[in-house]
Amino acid sequence: MSGNSIGVLFRVTTWGESHGPATGAVVEGCPPGIDLAEEDIQTWLNRRRPGRIASSSPRKEDDIVKILSGTFQGRTTGTPISLIIENMNVDSSAYEDIKDIFRPGHGDFTYFKKYGIRDYRGGGRAAGRETAARVASGAIAQKIISRAGVEIIAYTEALGGIVIDRKKYKPGTISHEDIAVNRLLCPDPDVARVMEEKLEEARRSGDSIGGIVEIIVRGCPPGLGEPVFDKMDADLAKALMSIGTVKGVEIGAGFEVAGMTGSQANDPIAPDGFLSNHAGGILAGITTGQDIFLRVAAKPIPSIAKVQQTIDVRGNRVELSLKGRHDVSAIPRIIPVCEAMVAIVLADHLLRQKAI
Repeated sequence: MSGNSIGVLFRVTTWGESHGPATGAVVEGCPPGIDLAEEDIQTWLNRRRPGRIASSSPRKEDDIVKILSGTFQGRTTGTPISLIIENMNVDSSAYEDIKDIFRPGHGDFTYFKKYGIRDYRGGGRAAGRETAARVASGAIAQKIISRAGVEIIAYTEALGGIVIDRKKYKPGTISHEDIAVNRLLCPDPDVARVMEEKLEEARRSGDSIGGIVEIIVRGCPPGLGEPVFDKMDADLAKALMSIGTVKGVEIGAGFEVAGMTGSQANDPIAPDGFLSNHAGGILAGITTGQDIFLRVAAKPIPSIAKVQQTIDVRGNRVELSLKGRHDVSAIPRIIPVCEAMVAIVLADHLLRQKAI
């Protein structure tokens, strides 16, 4: 099965299924001599695992990571780093009755058409469980980019159509402390309370909701990105779109530029720097040194209790109401996943720029 790796010099390959014995990753290209312990990775995994909010999946996974290779005496050796996270709380019983049914909104139909076989237990490789390996790998990438003074912060901008006050909470001013005050990682505490109510409403009705995550990269040096096909914005968009729940990515002003004139969209340059940042910190696929602004649209979780129409593997019509342990929204658990994917791309391009 191809398509399981990302990156050129800093390369991450994930493996494992949702209801298999374990999931994990192999990280290649990490420079030697970087302090790395399992505790460093565990901190990031703890942010992704379920249980932060009442509407998240009741599946209780501690997500304990083990480093199998690539370190010695607490430092990276420059050889491949192998990571494993055992699946300890697997319950596949809820999937036995629907193993021959294609769940709407899931990869069941497409995986079956591609391979002629699929792991029906929780979605296999297509399940959100795969993102644990991404976050673990991203923690290593964070080590690399932090050495260059790069910082990533991601937070909930919108959930179920409820949006933060953009006039009061501007992207360039939001800090890690601002989003740590509530479980949704939302900088607007008043709006966060309304979002919590929306989540509970969706849970009670057997439905799910989507939202928007905003990501800011601060301290990124200018000159990162490879023309023509490995542009920084292209690689970031691909990395974020590879997250199963993401259906859209905006960079800088995003779709707003379609309604602008050139004089409005261009970012004027003065002797001391750029005067605006509609480009989102990237021009011609190469970073400008300004903050990078990204937004991702997360679709509603497709596993819902409401009755939906679908078909089985023989093409027969079926009405389906899903049971099992599912989140009501991918947010906020997707936030560290977004940070991890951005960190992986930045680490790769930092190393590629050093080669130049």
